[in-house]
Amino acid sequence: MDEPDAPAKAGPTDITDDLVRREAKKAAVWLGVAGMFALAVLLAQPIMVIIGGIVFAAMIDGGQRLISRVAPGMPRGFRITLVLVSAFAFLIWLVIFAGGQIAAQAAQLPEVIQTQLTNLSRWAQGHGVTMQNLDLQGIASQVLGSVGQVTRALGGVLNGFTTAFLIFILSIYFVLEPDLYRRGVAWMLPEDSRAHWEGTALRMGKALRMLLFGRLLGMTVEGVATWLLLAWWGVPMAALLGLLTGLLAFLPNIGAPISGALMIMVGFSGGTEMGLFCIAVYIVVQTVDGNIIVPMVAKRTVDLAPALVLGAQLMFGLLFGILGLMLADPIVAMLKIALERQAERNSANRTDN
Repeated sequence: MDEPDAPAKAGPTDITDDLVRREAKKAAVWLGVAGMFALAVLLAQPIMVIIGGIVFAAMIDGGQRLISRVAPGMPRGFRITLVLVSAFAFLIWLVIFAGGQIAAQAAQLPEVIQTQLTNLSRWAQGHGVTMQNLDLQGIASQVLGSVGQVTRALGGVLNGFTTAFLIFILSIYFVLEPDLYRRGVAWMLPEDSRAHWEGTALRMGKALRMLLFGRLLGMTVEGVATWLLLAWWGVPMAALLGLLTGLLAFLPNIGAPISGALMIMVGFSGGTEMGLFCIAVYIVVQTVDGNIIVPMVAKRTVDLAPALVLGAQLMFGLLFGILGLMLADPIVAMLKIALERQAERNSANRTDN
């Protein structure tokens, strides 16, 4: 008769004490969180490209939904193709029109700034203000450095073909079969969390569509209005300034001051009246966008606090460059929706209990 097996002895990795086991689990969780954070830092650029694909897919989906209201019988694939062809045609026009213009006009901006600083110095001296202690050369270097950073950022947007291509390809995959990827993420979650995730994903998609619709509407209104008003007054580089104003309007809080500074500097290079007119144009355009377009869109999407968006832009811009700057507010919007949905779920659970 076989003897019963002897009880297994504890191994070197077995923990028999309950308190130590609980503390070890807590330590493992924190180490796992730290590891995930380190992995996210290492994979920051690919993660931002994927998020960019999601955001751009939401923009394409919003465009095809808008077309469906005009032509409801058109197949979804045709509507998506029409949106992509229109966007591609606009980008071609943008590169042809702005590619050489930006480089040429950017070369003129340092001269314009230096001229304005010299005029400021003469005006101050004419009014009895001594300028001996004012380092104009240092100020000029700082201002020109800032302009150079803006120019390099715009050049990075135009020359980042690889990143833009990857985002474009990912967005096509996402927009063609959004349910496939949403179900794929849900499959990795516990069963009791899948319905919650579906609702969260749908709400995120709607918020992104409305947010980006507001961005595109604001870009169009600001760019076209700036161009027409400056051209009507005869301001130099009116079309280029309108184009830059429209493009920079995609960056809330940050884009408007940059485009306004460029507009005002160019305006004062043509005289005091022209400079004052450029200031008036900037105020009017930003007032219309801030008091009509933004509130109209905010009512139907995530109402983000300006300070929160600005802080996120500064942080993401420092960490991820121009791509992080562009995607800061969509990321904040998605995080806010996720937190709101989790709060709703927790409240429902407490009510049921």
